[in-house]
Amino acid sequence: MSDGVAAVSKFLTWSVVDGPGNRFVLFLQGCNYRCVTCHNPHTIGVCSDCGACVSVCPSGALKKSGSKVVHDPGPCISCDSCLSACPTRANPMVRRMTVADVLVLLRRNAPFLNGLTVSGGEATVHLDFLIDLFTAIRAAPDLAHLTLFIDSNGNLPSEGWQRVLPVTDGVMLDIKAFDPERHRRLTGADNDLSLASARLLAEAGKLCELRFLLIPGETDRPEEIAALSNLVHELGPDTHLRLNAFQHHGVRGPAATWAPMSRAAVEATAEVLRANGIAEVVLPSVWLP
Repeated sequence: MSDGVAAVSKFLTWSVVDGPGNRFVLFLQGCNYRCVTCHNPHTIGVCSDCGACVSVCPSGALKKSGSKVVHDPGPCISCDSCLSACPTRANPMVRRMTVADVLVLLRRNAPFLNGLTVSGGEATVHLDFLIDLFTAIRAAPDLAHLTLFIDSNGNLPSEGWQRVLPVTDGVMLDIKAFDPERHRRLTGADNDLSLASARLLAEAGKLCELRFLLIPGETDRPEEIAALSNLVHELGPDTHLRLNAFQHHGVRGPAATWAPMSRAAVEATAEVLRANGIAEVVLPSVWLP
């Protein structure tokens, strides 16, 4: 059991891009990857209460109270100046939410929702909270219509999946790269658990979507696309594959200077995959300028 509390970086009361239908999305704080291309880098770290964000806050919504940084949502103008100033890739605006808090929000929006998706950061870093939350929703008759999905990088041992899958309807899984060295360079971690998770989830019938981020000169290479094709064929003909395109939105550090992935290049990759016998290849629905 968890202590019933999790650090929530943000939540959306509706979304049509985070799983099937209209979904409530909970973004939990903290990640076990350090992706150089992350477009939500402020969800990676945990606030160290250093106070660097306080001096750049134009509305006075952030203050130091003793040794802690405290966020007051009242005067906050959501300018996100604090996110750019944070040296630990954290979000000083996180809120501590209980399972009961989340249920209140779900009930407020339930008539308009098809489900809940928990994302991050990395949702499975908060595995006990995730299990407690999904279990509570399953036990609530007025929330029984909601499907429960996890957005994950798959860096979780099989023992963890065996604990959470009984209360989970599906997982949207990101594979960052296939070459081990490339994966370590892009994420700071090995990819053995992610690849094993893809196989485990497909076998369990819980792999809702396999996602792959195309990065020019990195993951769009022929050997990476060939490995992706092989994995999809191994997982089975019902595998739902989504290609995402690297863009600069939110990216910090050296990757902010990398070339973005063009629409034409994504479409060309999709054609290669289809020629390799993968029928269902979904492309990005929105392209940022």
